[in-house]
Amino acid sequence: MILFLLALAPGLAIALYVYWRDKHEKEPLGLLLKCFFLGAATCIPAAIAESFFLDHFGFDLDTDTDLTSAFLAAFFIVGFFEELGKYLVLVLFAYRKPAFNEPFDGIIYAVMISLGFATLENIFYVAQGGMGTAIVRIFTAVPMHAAFGIFMGYYVGKAKFEKSSSESITRLKGLTIAICLHGAYDFLLFQNESVLLTLSVLPLIIASYVYCSKAMKVHANASPFKD
Repeated sequence: MILFLLALAPGLAIALYVYWRDKHEKEPLGLLLKCFFLGAATCIPAAIAESFFLDHFGFDLDTDTDLTSAFLAAFFIVGFFEELGKYLVLVLFAYRKPAFNEPFDGIIYAVMISLGFATLENIFYVAQGGMGTAIVRIFTAVPMHAAFGIFMGYYVGKAKFEKSSSESITRLKGLTIAICLHGAYDFLLFQNESVLLTLSVLPLIIASYVYCSKAMKVHANASPFKD
């Protein structure tokens, strides 16, 4: 039970934090919960796709992974399929809702979708890895999934309220950045050839958190409900 609660805790804590940052016009809790559970549901097809392509190309992430294999697996399989699933929920479900009525909503819906994914994934990892895995992922994997969501949601929220011909391009920019950030994070952890590269994940995490805080502030200040 303790491990299960530890697996749930970071996702719920971050969700509450981002909800609190949405100061001007709160989103319906029912819609946020739907996004959370739809995000969790994307974990299944993503895992199936990842397993198929990793096996097809002969990538074994449990053994020593060279730089090339780690790069291809991180960017073009794991990062791609996981962020694509979240993106589809965001643009095909949340994006069309009347409640999506300010730029910050792109962030909050993307984060809820990402945290749904991250929480279900975390339950599986913690069940296998135990207490040590639970503690490490509280400060790494789960908040980074939220960061991927903030990067994606920032541009999706921007796209909806730009009202220009580049709306779809701006949305895809969010997806591309999320995939690249996710890929970079996984690449540093997948590869086993350089300890320095592995340690580089720490400044990547810190830089991501700093950017995410700024992105939330920008969209909060752009809210039409601010005054």
